Amino acid sequence: MTKENEAPGVGKANLAADPGQPADTGSKGFLRWVEEMGNKLPHPFWMFVWICIIIVLVSGLTAFLGVSAVHPDTGEMVEAQNLISGEGLRRFLEEMVTNFAHFAPFGLVLVMLMGVSIAERSGLLAVALRTVAFSVPKKIVLPVIFIIGACGNIGSDAGIVIVPPIAALIFTQMGLHPIAGLVAGYAGATAGFTANFFIAGTDVLLAGISTQITSQMPNPMEVSATANWYFMIASTFLLGIGGAFIARRFTIPRCQVFSIATDVDMQVSDGKLSPLEKKGLQRAGLALLVYSVVIILLVAPAGAPLRNQVTGGIVPSPFLRGLIPILFFFFAIPGYFYGKVTGAIKVPNDILRQMEHGMKELSGYIVLMLVVAQFINLFSWSNLDTILAIGGAEVLKSTGLTGPVMFTLFMLLIALLNIFLGSGSAKWAIFAPIFIPMLAQLNYSPAFVQLMYRVGDSITNCVTPLYVYFPLLLGWIHKYNKNIGIGTIVSLLIPYAVILFIMWVVMLFVWYGLGLPIGVGEGIYIQ
Repeated sequence: MTKENEAPGVGKANLAADPGQPADTGSKGFLRWVEEMGNKLPHPFWMFVWICIIIVLVSGLTAFLGVSAVHPDTGEMVEAQNLISGEGLRRFLEEMVTNFAHFAPFGLVLVMLMGVSIAERSGLLAVALRTVAFSVPKKIVLPVIFIIGACGNIGSDAGIVIVPPIAALIFTQMGLHPIAGLVAGYAGATAGFTANFFIAGTDVLLAGISTQITSQMPNPMEVSATANWYFMIASTFLLGIGGAFIARRFTIPRCQVFSIATDVDMQVSDGKLSPLEKKGLQRAGLALLVYSVVIILLVAPAGAPLRNQVTGGIVPSPFLRGLIPILFFFFAIPGYFYGKVTGAIKVPNDILRQMEHGMKELSGYIVLMLVVAQFINLFSWSNLDTILAIGGAEVLKSTGLTGPVMFTLFMLLIALLNIFLGSGSAKWAIFAPIFIPMLAQLNYSPAFVQLMYRVGDSITNCVTPLYVYFPLLLGWIHKYNKNIGIGTIVSLLIPYAVILFIMWVVMLFVWYGLGLPIGVGEGIYIQ
Protein backbone atom coordinates (compact mmCIF):
# COMPACT_ATOMS: atom_id res chain seq x y z
CA MET A 1 0.00 0.00 0.00
CA THR A 2 1.28 3.44 -0.91
CA LYS A 3 1.57 6.29 1.53
CA GLU A 4 -1.03 8.30 -0.38
CA ASN A 5 -3.74 5.77 0.44
CA GLU A 6 -3.30 5.92 4.19
CA ALA A 7 -5.41 8.17 6.40
CA PRO A 8 -3.48 11.08 7.85
CA GLY A 9 -2.32 10.29 11.36
CA VAL A 10 -3.86 6.81 11.30
CA GLY A 11 -1.83 3.64 11.20
CA LYS A 12 -2.89 0.31 9.83
CA ALA A 13 -5.26 -2.02 11.63
CA ASN A 14 -3.80 -4.11 14.42
CA LEU A 15 -3.40 -7.55 12.85
CA ALA A 16 -2.25 -9.19 16.05
CA ALA A 17 -2.93 -12.78 16.84
CA ASP A 18 -6.20 -14.00 18.28
CA PRO A 19 -7.62 -11.28 20.51
CA GLY A 20 -7.98 -11.76 24.20
CA GLN A 21 -9.46 -8.82 26.03
CA PRO A 22 -10.03 -5.81 23.75
CA ALA A 23 -7.50 -3.05 24.21
CA ASP A 24 -8.20 0.32 25.77
CA THR A 25 -9.96 2.39 23.09
CA GLY A 26 -8.81 5.66 24.59
CA SER A 27 -12.31 6.89 25.40
CA LYS A 28 -12.66 9.37 28.24
CA GLY A 29 -15.35 10.92 30.40
CA PHE A 30 -18.92 10.05 29.49
CA LEU A 31 -17.92 7.74 26.62
CA ARG A 32 -15.61 5.83 28.95
CA TRP A 33 -18.46 5.44 31.45
CA VAL A 34 -20.80 4.20 28.70
CA GLU A 35 -18.16 1.76 27.52
CA GLU A 36 -17.46 0.35 30.97
CA MET A 37 -21.10 0.10 32.04
CA GLY A 38 -22.24 -1.26 28.69
CA ASN A 39 -19.57 -3.96 28.66
CA LYS A 40 -20.95 -5.23 31.95
CA LEU A 41 -24.26 -5.98 30.29
CA PRO A 42 -25.00 -9.64 29.53
CA HIS A 43 -25.23 -11.05 26.02
CA PRO A 44 -28.09 -9.36 24.09
CA PHE A 45 -30.08 -12.62 24.21
CA TRP A 46 -30.24 -12.57 28.00
CA MET A 47 -30.69 -8.82 28.03
CA PHE A 48 -33.83 -9.16 25.91
CA VAL A 49 -35.03 -12.06 28.05
CA TRP A 50 -34.86 -9.84 31.14
CA ILE A 51 -36.51 -6.97 29.31
CA CYS A 52 -39.38 -9.28 28.33
CA ILE A 53 -39.78 -10.34 31.95
CA ILE A 54 -39.77 -6.71 33.09
CA ILE A 55 -42.40 -5.78 30.47
CA VAL A 56 -44.64 -8.60 31.66
CA LEU A 57 -44.30 -7.55 35.32
CA VAL A 58 -44.80 -3.85 34.57
CA SER A 59 -47.86 -4.66 32.45
CA GLY A 60 -49.44 -6.40 35.41
CA LEU A 61 -48.67 -3.49 37.75
CA THR A 62 -49.85 -0.78 35.34
CA ALA A 63 -53.03 -2.71 34.50
CA PHE A 64 -53.75 -3.09 38.23
CA LEU A 65 -53.22 0.65 38.74
CA GLY A 66 -55.43 1.47 35.76
CA VAL A 67 -52.75 3.30 33.79
CA SER A 68 -54.16 4.59 30.50
CA ALA A 69 -53.97 7.38 27.95
CA VAL A 70 -56.28 8.88 25.36
CA HIS A 71 -55.07 8.29 21.81
CA PRO A 72 -54.97 11.75 20.18
CA ASP A 73 -55.83 10.36 16.74
CA THR A 74 -58.84 8.14 17.49
CA GLY A 75 -59.92 9.53 20.87
CA GLU A 76 -60.01 5.99 22.21
CA MET A 77 -58.80 5.09 25.67
CA VAL A 78 -55.54 3.10 25.51
CA GLU A 79 -55.28 0.97 28.64
CA ALA A 80 -52.34 -1.05 29.89
CA GLN A 81 -52.95 -4.73 29.26
CA ASN A 82 -52.08 -7.30 31.90
CA LEU A 83 -49.83 -9.98 30.41
CA ILE A 84 -49.75 -11.86 33.73
CA SER A 85 -53.04 -13.51 33.01
CA GLY A 86 -54.51 -16.59 31.38
CA GLU A 87 -55.22 -14.62 28.23
CA GLY A 88 -51.66 -13.27 28.16
CA LEU A 89 -50.21 -16.76 28.61
CA ARG A 90 -52.41 -18.24 25.90
CA ARG A 91 -51.56 -15.48 23.44
CA PHE A 92 -47.83 -15.84 24.11
CA LEU A 93 -47.84 -19.61 23.58
CA GLU A 94 -50.06 -19.46 20.51
CA GLU A 95 -48.14 -16.66 18.81
CA MET A 96 -44.54 -17.24 19.90
CA VAL A 97 -43.61 -19.18 16.76
CA THR A 98 -45.59 -16.80 14.54
CA ASN A 99 -43.84 -13.79 16.07
CA PHE A 100 -40.49 -15.32 15.18
CA ALA A 101 -41.35 -16.67 11.73
CA HIS A 102 -43.14 -13.48 10.61
CA PHE A 103 -40.60 -11.05 12.06
CA ALA A 104 -40.08 -8.71 9.08
CA PRO A 105 -36.36 -7.86 9.54
CA PHE A 106 -35.62 -11.58 9.90
CA GLY A 107 -36.70 -12.46 6.37
CA LEU A 108 -35.13 -9.33 4.90
CA VAL A 109 -31.73 -10.13 6.40
CA LEU A 110 -31.79 -13.76 5.29
CA VAL A 111 -32.77 -13.03 1.70
CA MET A 112 -30.39 -10.11 1.27
CA LEU A 113 -27.36 -11.86 2.73
CA MET A 114 -27.89 -14.99 0.66
CA GLY A 115 -27.55 -12.83 -2.46
CA VAL A 116 -24.65 -10.86 -1.02
CA SER A 117 -22.93 -14.13 -0.04
CA ILE A 118 -22.77 -15.20 -3.69
CA ALA A 119 -21.12 -11.93 -4.67
CA GLU A 120 -18.79 -12.07 -1.66
CA ARG A 121 -17.74 -15.73 -1.79
CA SER A 122 -17.17 -15.59 -5.53
CA GLY A 123 -14.70 -12.77 -4.89
CA LEU A 124 -16.64 -10.13 -6.82
CA LEU A 125 -17.33 -7.80 -3.89
CA ALA A 126 -13.74 -7.73 -2.69
CA VAL A 127 -12.37 -7.06 -6.18
CA ALA A 128 -14.98 -4.42 -7.03
CA LEU A 129 -14.55 -2.59 -3.74
CA ARG A 130 -10.78 -2.89 -3.96
CA THR A 131 -10.98 -1.18 -7.33
CA VAL A 132 -13.13 1.59 -5.87
CA ALA A 133 -10.89 2.02 -2.85
CA PHE A 134 -7.78 2.48 -4.97
CA SER A 135 -9.35 4.64 -7.66
CA VAL A 136 -11.33 7.12 -5.55
CA PRO A 137 -9.60 9.65 -3.25
CA LYS A 138 -10.04 8.85 0.43
CA LYS A 139 -11.66 12.24 1.08
CA ILE A 140 -14.48 11.15 -1.20
CA VAL A 141 -14.74 7.51 -0.14
CA LEU A 142 -15.79 8.19 3.45
CA PRO A 143 -18.56 10.70 2.64
CA VAL A 144 -19.81 8.38 -0.12
CA ILE A 145 -20.17 5.52 2.38
CA PHE A 146 -22.46 7.66 4.56
CA ILE A 147 -24.42 8.98 1.60
CA ILE A 148 -25.00 5.45 0.30
CA GLY A 149 -26.01 4.37 3.81
CA ALA A 150 -28.57 7.18 4.09
CA CYS A 151 -29.96 6.55 0.61
CA GLY A 152 -30.26 2.85 1.41
CA ASN A 153 -33.62 3.52 3.07
CA ILE A 154 -35.22 3.72 -0.38
CA GLY A 155 -35.21 -0.07 -0.08
CA SER A 156 -36.74 0.01 3.39
CA ASP A 157 -34.08 -1.45 5.72
CA ALA A 158 -31.95 -2.91 2.93
CA GLY A 159 -29.22 -0.29 3.40
CA ILE A 160 -28.69 -1.35 7.01
CA VAL A 161 -28.07 -4.91 5.87
CA ILE A 162 -25.85 -4.10 2.89
CA VAL A 163 -23.79 -1.01 3.72
CA PRO A 164 -21.89 -1.99 6.94
CA PRO A 165 -20.20 -5.15 5.56
CA ILE A 166 -19.37 -3.34 2.31
CA ALA A 167 -17.87 -0.46 4.31
CA ALA A 168 -15.79 -2.98 6.28
CA LEU A 169 -14.39 -4.39 3.02
CA ILE A 170 -13.58 -0.91 1.72
CA PHE A 171 -11.83 0.03 4.97
CA THR A 172 -9.83 -3.20 4.84
CA GLN A 173 -8.68 -2.49 1.30
CA MET A 174 -7.57 0.99 2.39
CA GLY A 175 -5.52 -0.47 5.25
CA LEU A 176 -8.00 0.69 7.90
CA HIS A 177 -9.67 -1.41 10.56
CA PRO A 178 -12.75 -3.29 9.29
CA ILE A 179 -14.59 -2.71 12.59
CA ALA A 180 -14.27 1.03 11.97
CA GLY A 181 -15.93 0.41 8.60
CA LEU A 182 -18.75 -1.60 10.19
CA VAL A 183 -19.41 1.14 12.75
CA ALA A 184 -19.29 3.91 10.15
CA GLY A 185 -21.50 2.04 7.67
CA TYR A 186 -24.04 1.16 10.37
CA ALA A 187 -24.13 4.76 11.65
CA GLY A 188 -24.72 6.11 8.15
CA ALA A 189 -27.52 3.65 7.41
CA THR A 190 -29.32 4.12 10.76
CA ALA A 191 -28.70 7.66 12.04
CA GLY A 192 -29.40 8.99 8.55
CA PHE A 193 -32.30 6.66 7.87
CA THR A 194 -34.80 9.37 6.89
CA ALA A 195 -32.48 11.32 4.54
CA ASN A 196 -32.36 10.51 0.85
CA PHE A 197 -31.78 11.91 -2.62
CA PHE A 198 -34.94 10.12 -3.74
CA ILE A 199 -38.54 9.81 -2.61
CA ALA A 200 -38.76 6.69 -0.45
CA GLY A 201 -41.43 4.70 1.31
CA THR A 202 -40.86 6.71 4.50
CA ASP A 203 -41.95 9.89 2.70
CA VAL A 204 -45.16 8.27 1.52
CA LEU A 205 -46.01 6.65 4.85
CA LEU A 206 -45.51 9.73 7.01
CA ALA A 207 -47.15 12.07 4.49
CA GLY A 208 -50.23 9.85 4.47
CA ILE A 209 -50.58 10.13 8.24
CA SER A 210 -50.02 13.90 8.11
CA THR A 211 -52.65 14.33 5.40
CA GLN A 212 -55.14 12.32 7.42
CA ILE A 213 -54.64 14.67 10.38
CA THR A 214 -54.84 17.86 8.32
CA SER A 215 -58.05 16.66 6.66
CA GLN A 216 -59.76 16.98 10.04
CA MET A 217 -58.58 20.56 10.58
CA PRO A 218 -60.68 23.66 9.73
CA ASN A 219 -58.56 24.28 6.62
CA PRO A 220 -57.80 20.84 5.16
CA MET A 221 -54.55 20.53 3.23
CA GLU A 222 -52.58 17.69 1.66
CA VAL A 223 -49.04 16.80 2.66
CA SER A 224 -47.39 15.19 -0.36
CA ALA A 225 -44.58 12.63 -0.42
CA THR A 226 -42.27 15.40 -1.69
CA ALA A 227 -43.10 17.74 1.22
CA ASN A 228 -39.63 17.35 2.84
CA TRP A 229 -37.64 16.46 -0.27
CA TYR A 230 -35.43 19.57 -0.58
CA PHE A 231 -34.39 19.45 3.05
CA MET A 232 -33.71 15.70 2.90
CA ILE A 233 -31.48 16.09 -0.18
CA ALA A 234 -29.40 18.67 1.69
CA SER A 235 -29.44 16.43 4.78
CA THR A 236 -27.88 13.60 2.79
CA PHE A 237 -24.88 15.77 1.93
CA LEU A 238 -24.70 16.96 5.54
CA LEU A 239 -24.63 13.39 6.83
CA GLY A 240 -21.90 12.50 4.35
CA ILE A 241 -19.66 15.37 5.45
CA GLY A 242 -20.41 15.01 9.16
CA GLY A 243 -20.13 11.23 9.16
CA ALA A 244 -16.75 11.34 7.40
CA PHE A 245 -15.47 13.86 9.97
CA ILE A 246 -16.60 11.69 12.89
CA ALA A 247 -15.10 8.55 11.33
CA ARG A 248 -11.71 10.24 10.91
CA ARG A 249 -11.75 12.05 14.25
CA PHE A 250 -13.20 9.34 16.53
CA THR A 251 -13.95 5.95 14.99
CA ILE A 252 -10.80 5.14 13.02
CA PRO A 253 -8.32 6.13 15.78
CA ARG A 254 -10.26 4.31 18.51
CA CYS A 255 -10.65 1.10 16.48
CA GLN A 256 -6.91 0.89 15.82
CA VAL A 257 -6.36 -0.86 19.17
CA PHE A 258 -8.67 -3.77 18.37
CA SER A 259 -6.85 -6.93 17.39
CA ILE A 260 -8.35 -9.20 14.73
CA ALA A 261 -8.89 -12.95 14.90
CA THR A 262 -6.33 -14.96 12.98
CA ASP A 263 -8.95 -16.85 10.96
CA VAL A 264 -10.12 -13.61 9.28
CA ASP A 265 -8.61 -12.85 5.88
CA MET A 266 -7.08 -9.39 6.20
CA GLN A 267 -4.80 -9.49 3.18
CA VAL A 268 -4.47 -6.00 1.69
CA SER A 269 -3.87 -5.78 -2.03
CA ASP A 270 -2.02 -3.13 -4.01
CA GLY A 271 -5.18 -2.60 -6.03
CA LYS A 272 -3.93 -4.17 -9.26
CA LEU A 273 -6.21 -6.71 -10.93
CA SER A 274 -5.05 -9.93 -12.54
CA PRO A 275 -6.14 -10.66 -16.14
CA LEU A 276 -8.63 -13.22 -14.83
CA GLU A 277 -10.09 -10.70 -12.35
CA LYS A 278 -10.42 -8.11 -15.10
CA LYS A 279 -12.24 -10.59 -17.32
CA GLY A 280 -14.49 -11.59 -14.43
CA LEU A 281 -15.34 -7.96 -13.70
CA GLN A 282 -16.19 -7.37 -17.35
CA ARG A 283 -18.54 -10.36 -17.44
CA ALA A 284 -20.10 -9.38 -14.13
CA GLY A 285 -20.52 -5.79 -15.33
CA LEU A 286 -22.18 -6.93 -18.54
CA ALA A 287 -24.55 -9.21 -16.62
CA LEU A 288 -25.40 -6.38 -14.23
CA LEU A 289 -26.04 -4.04 -17.16
CA VAL A 290 -28.44 -6.50 -18.81
CA TYR A 291 -30.23 -7.09 -15.49
CA SER A 292 -30.51 -3.34 -14.84
CA VAL A 293 -31.98 -2.75 -18.31
CA VAL A 294 -34.59 -5.46 -17.68
CA ILE A 295 -35.57 -3.87 -14.36
CA ILE A 296 -35.79 -0.42 -15.96
CA LEU A 297 -38.07 -1.81 -18.67
CA LEU A 298 -40.26 -3.32 -15.95
CA VAL A 299 -40.48 0.02 -14.11
CA ALA A 300 -39.97 3.01 -16.39
CA PRO A 301 -42.64 2.74 -19.14
CA ALA A 302 -46.20 3.83 -18.39
CA GLY A 303 -48.23 0.81 -17.35
CA ALA A 304 -45.12 -1.27 -16.62
CA PRO A 305 -45.82 -4.29 -14.38
CA LEU A 306 -43.73 -3.01 -11.46
CA ARG A 307 -45.44 0.39 -11.33
CA ASN A 308 -48.48 1.10 -9.16
CA GLN A 309 -51.30 -0.45 -11.16
CA VAL A 310 -53.84 2.06 -9.82
CA THR A 311 -51.99 5.39 -9.89
CA GLY A 312 -49.28 4.51 -12.40
CA GLY A 313 -46.64 5.91 -10.04
CA ILE A 314 -43.51 4.40 -8.55
CA VAL A 315 -44.07 5.50 -4.92
CA PRO A 316 -45.61 3.30 -3.64
CA SER A 317 -45.35 0.45 -6.12
CA PRO A 318 -44.51 -3.26 -6.46
CA PHE A 319 -41.01 -2.11 -7.42
CA LEU A 320 -40.34 -0.59 -4.01
CA ARG A 321 -42.16 -3.35 -2.13
CA GLY A 322 -40.16 -5.95 -4.04
CA LEU A 323 -36.81 -4.19 -3.76
CA ILE A 324 -35.30 -6.85 -1.51
CA PRO A 325 -35.62 -9.73 -4.04
CA ILE A 326 -34.56 -7.30 -6.79
CA LEU A 327 -31.41 -6.51 -4.80
CA PHE A 328 -30.90 -10.23 -4.14
CA PHE A 329 -30.49 -10.83 -7.88
CA PHE A 330 -28.54 -7.56 -8.20
CA PHE A 331 -25.77 -9.21 -6.18
CA ALA A 332 -26.31 -12.87 -7.07
CA ILE A 333 -26.29 -12.61 -10.88
CA PRO A 334 -23.02 -10.65 -11.28
CA GLY A 335 -21.50 -12.82 -8.53
CA TYR A 336 -22.36 -15.95 -10.48
CA PHE A 337 -20.82 -14.71 -13.73
CA TYR A 338 -17.69 -13.50 -11.94
CA GLY A 339 -17.34 -16.84 -10.17
CA LYS A 340 -17.74 -18.78 -13.43
CA VAL A 341 -14.87 -16.85 -15.01
CA THR A 342 -12.49 -17.03 -12.05
CA GLY A 343 -13.32 -20.62 -11.12
CA ALA A 344 -14.96 -19.85 -7.79
CA ILE A 345 -18.14 -21.38 -9.19
CA LYS A 346 -17.54 -24.58 -11.15
CA VAL A 347 -20.83 -26.42 -10.69
CA PRO A 348 -24.33 -25.17 -9.73
CA ASN A 349 -23.99 -26.62 -6.22
CA ASP A 350 -21.17 -24.15 -5.55
CA ILE A 351 -23.82 -21.43 -5.49
CA LEU A 352 -25.68 -23.32 -2.78
CA ARG A 353 -22.53 -23.67 -0.71
CA GLN A 354 -21.88 -19.94 -0.97
CA MET A 355 -25.43 -19.14 0.17
CA GLU A 356 -25.12 -21.68 3.00
CA HIS A 357 -21.90 -20.00 4.13
CA GLY A 358 -23.76 -16.73 4.53
CA MET A 359 -26.42 -18.46 6.63
CA LYS A 360 -23.80 -20.04 8.90
CA GLU A 361 -22.49 -16.58 9.76
CA LEU A 362 -26.05 -15.58 10.69
CA SER A 363 -26.63 -18.44 13.14
CA GLY A 364 -26.13 -16.21 16.19
CA TYR A 365 -28.42 -13.55 14.73
CA ILE A 366 -31.16 -16.11 14.05
CA VAL A 367 -31.05 -17.36 17.64
CA LEU A 368 -31.19 -13.80 18.98
CA MET A 369 -34.17 -12.90 16.78
CA LEU A 370 -36.25 -15.50 18.62
CA VAL A 371 -36.29 -13.37 21.75
CA VAL A 372 -36.17 -9.97 20.00
CA ALA A 373 -39.40 -10.79 18.15
CA GLN A 374 -41.06 -11.71 21.46
CA PHE A 375 -39.89 -8.45 23.07
CA ILE A 376 -41.40 -6.29 20.33
CA ASN A 377 -44.73 -8.08 20.42
CA LEU A 378 -44.97 -8.16 24.22
CA PHE A 379 -44.28 -4.42 24.34
CA SER A 380 -47.02 -3.86 21.77
CA TRP A 381 -49.55 -6.21 23.41
CA SER A 382 -49.12 -4.44 26.75
CA ASN A 383 -49.87 -1.01 25.13
CA LEU A 384 -46.98 0.38 27.17
CA ASP A 385 -45.26 1.65 24.01
CA THR A 386 -48.27 3.75 23.02
CA ILE A 387 -48.91 5.03 26.55
CA LEU A 388 -45.25 6.03 26.87
CA ALA A 389 -45.32 8.03 23.62
CA ILE A 390 -48.62 9.75 24.43
CA GLY A 391 -47.38 10.69 27.90
CA GLY A 392 -44.17 12.17 26.50
CA ALA A 393 -46.09 14.23 23.97
CA GLU A 394 -48.43 15.60 26.64
CA VAL A 395 -45.49 16.62 28.84
CA LEU A 396 -43.92 18.56 25.97
CA LYS A 397 -47.23 20.20 25.09
CA SER A 398 -47.77 21.26 28.71
CA THR A 399 -44.57 23.33 28.74
CA GLY A 400 -46.25 25.96 26.55
CA LEU A 401 -42.99 26.70 24.74
CA THR A 402 -42.90 27.76 21.08
CA GLY A 403 -40.29 28.59 18.46
CA PRO A 404 -36.75 27.16 18.32
CA VAL A 405 -36.71 26.08 21.99
CA MET A 406 -39.85 24.02 21.50
CA PHE A 407 -38.52 22.67 18.20
CA THR A 408 -35.39 21.43 19.92
CA LEU A 409 -37.30 19.87 22.83
CA PHE A 410 -39.68 18.22 20.38
CA MET A 411 -36.83 16.62 18.42
CA LEU A 412 -35.05 15.58 21.63
CA LEU A 413 -38.22 13.93 22.93
CA ILE A 414 -38.68 12.00 19.69
CA ALA A 415 -35.02 10.96 19.74
CA LEU A 416 -35.36 9.70 23.32
CA LEU A 417 -38.58 7.78 22.66
CA ASN A 418 -37.03 6.30 19.54
CA ILE A 419 -34.64 4.37 21.78
CA PHE A 420 -37.59 2.44 23.20
CA LEU A 421 -40.27 2.61 20.50
CA GLY A 422 -38.89 1.62 17.13
CA SER A 423 -41.77 2.05 14.69
CA GLY A 424 -41.55 5.52 13.14
CA SER A 425 -45.06 5.43 11.70
CA ALA A 426 -46.57 4.34 15.03
CA LYS A 427 -44.95 7.25 16.86
CA TRP A 428 -45.98 9.71 14.17
CA ALA A 429 -49.58 8.48 14.37
CA ILE A 430 -49.46 9.50 18.03
CA PHE A 431 -47.56 12.79 17.72
CA ALA A 432 -49.11 14.11 14.51
CA PRO A 433 -52.61 14.67 15.98
CA ILE A 434 -51.07 16.66 18.83
CA PHE A 435 -48.39 18.77 17.20
CA ILE A 436 -49.73 19.41 13.71
CA PRO A 437 -52.88 21.22 14.97
CA MET A 438 -50.97 22.85 17.84
CA LEU A 439 -48.27 24.36 15.61
CA ALA A 440 -50.77 25.17 12.86
CA GLN A 441 -52.20 27.71 15.28
CA LEU A 442 -48.78 29.42 15.13
CA ASN A 443 -48.89 29.20 11.31
CA TYR A 444 -46.26 26.42 11.05
CA SER A 445 -46.98 24.04 8.19
CA PRO A 446 -47.72 20.34 8.81
CA ALA A 447 -44.82 19.51 6.48
CA PHE A 448 -42.42 21.40 8.77
CA VAL A 449 -43.72 19.59 11.86
CA GLN A 450 -43.27 16.30 10.03
CA LEU A 451 -39.73 17.33 9.10
CA MET A 452 -38.75 17.97 12.72
CA TYR A 453 -40.22 14.63 13.69
CA ARG A 454 -38.13 12.83 11.07
CA VAL A 455 -34.89 14.32 12.38
CA GLY A 456 -35.54 13.16 15.94
CA ASP A 457 -36.90 9.78 14.85
CA SER A 458 -33.80 8.93 12.83
CA ILE A 459 -30.79 10.08 14.81
CA THR A 460 -30.86 7.65 17.77
CA ASN A 461 -31.42 4.51 15.70
CA CYS A 462 -27.68 3.86 15.80
CA VAL A 463 -27.16 3.96 19.58
CA THR A 464 -30.01 1.85 20.92
CA PRO A 465 -29.24 -1.84 21.58
CA LEU A 466 -33.01 -2.38 21.27
CA TYR A 467 -32.93 -1.59 17.54
CA VAL A 468 -33.71 -4.79 15.65
CA TYR A 469 -30.54 -4.57 13.55
CA PHE A 470 -28.14 -3.92 16.43
CA PRO A 471 -27.64 -7.67 17.00
CA LEU A 472 -26.62 -7.95 13.35
CA LEU A 473 -23.91 -5.31 13.90
CA LEU A 474 -22.81 -7.17 17.01
CA GLY A 475 -22.47 -10.39 15.00
CA TRP A 476 -20.45 -8.67 12.28
CA ILE A 477 -18.07 -7.15 14.83
CA HIS A 478 -17.65 -10.46 16.68
CA LYS A 479 -16.49 -11.99 13.40
CA TYR A 480 -13.32 -9.93 13.88
CA ASN A 481 -13.11 -9.72 17.67
CA LYS A 482 -15.46 -11.73 19.91
CA ASN A 483 -14.49 -9.82 23.07
CA ILE A 484 -15.85 -6.41 22.09
CA GLY A 485 -18.87 -5.69 24.28
CA ILE A 486 -22.09 -3.79 23.77
CA GLY A 487 -20.80 -0.82 25.76
CA THR A 488 -17.77 -0.40 23.52
CA ILE A 489 -19.93 -0.54 20.39
CA VAL A 490 -22.44 1.99 21.74
CA SER A 491 -19.61 4.31 22.83
CA LEU A 492 -18.26 4.17 19.26
CA LEU A 493 -21.68 5.14 17.92
CA ILE A 494 -22.57 7.92 20.36
CA PRO A 495 -20.42 10.56 18.60
CA TYR A 496 -22.46 9.98 15.44
CA ALA A 497 -25.77 10.45 17.24
CA VAL A 498 -24.67 13.56 19.16
CA ILE A 499 -22.63 15.40 16.53
CA LEU A 500 -24.93 14.61 13.60
CA PHE A 501 -27.95 15.65 15.67
CA ILE A 502 -26.33 18.99 16.49
CA MET A 503 -25.39 19.53 12.83
CA TRP A 504 -28.89 18.57 11.71
CA VAL A 505 -30.57 20.93 14.19
CA VAL A 506 -28.25 23.80 13.19
CA MET A 507 -29.06 23.21 9.53
CA LEU A 508 -32.78 23.18 10.32
CA PHE A 509 -32.52 26.50 12.16
CA VAL A 510 -30.56 28.02 9.28
CA TRP A 511 -33.29 26.79 6.94
CA TYR A 512 -35.87 28.19 9.33
CA GLY A 513 -34.10 31.54 9.59
CA LEU A 514 -33.79 31.90 5.82
CA GLY A 515 -37.36 30.74 5.21
CA LEU A 516 -36.27 28.30 2.50
CA PRO A 517 -38.78 25.84 0.96
CA ILE A 518 -38.47 22.41 2.56
CA GLY A 519 -40.07 20.46 -0.27
CA VAL A 520 -42.01 20.74 -3.50
CA GLY A 521 -44.57 23.48 -2.89
CA GLU A 522 -43.99 23.35 0.87
CA GLY A 523 -42.51 25.95 3.19
CA ILE A 524 -42.02 26.37 6.90
CA TYR A 525 -45.21 28.40 7.27
CA ILE A 526 -48.72 27.66 6.08
CA GLN A 527 -49.19 29.33 2.72
